[in-house]
Amino acid sequence: MPDQIMVEVAYALPEKQLIIPLRAPKDCTVKQAIELSGILNKFDGIDLNENQVGIFGKLTSLDNTLRDRDRVEIYRPLIADPKEIRRKRAAEGKDMKKGG
Repeated sequence: MPDQIMVEVAYALPEKQLIIPLRAPKDCTVKQAIELSGILNKFDGIDLNENQVGIFGKLTSLDNTLRDRDRVEIYRPLIADPKEIRRKRAAEGKDMKKGG
């Protein structure tokens, strides 16, 4: 159908991942695709006011218009800052080298 596109909506938890393929209107936004997919009913932890979203790993906004074959990804909040974790690991490595 020329007035529709195929998209996927994805969300993952450590123990469960779901990718929902769907047909959407050609001018569909990220938010509309998420709502059309029904994924909000399948996971309690999704809050579109809090969770960031992306298309193929690149952050985007909820009002961004999708293209055919796009994959919308809903991201969970980070538990820890990756930069801080790397900093701590680097510091631990330096301590180990000094002592050994």
